[in-house]
Amino acid sequence: MISIVSWGIALFEYLLQVPANRIGYTTLTLAQLKTFSVFFMGEKFRLDFIWAALCLCGAVFFIFRK
Repeated sequence: MISIVSWGIALFEYLLQVPANRIGYTTLTLAQLKTFSVFFMGEKFRLDFIWAALCLCGAVFFIFRK
């Protein structure tokens, strides 16, 4: 029974995710929607990607510091 509920939740999330990605692609760049877009989708590498990664690392640092 638990596995059926889990699959139901996953299906619900998938049904929301696919249209959201299609709609989001009209307003967001490919790099904002997919992490590895530089390698797989031919997106050009920009300095903004480095700044974003540093911000994420900073967020992790401040969340897990004692």
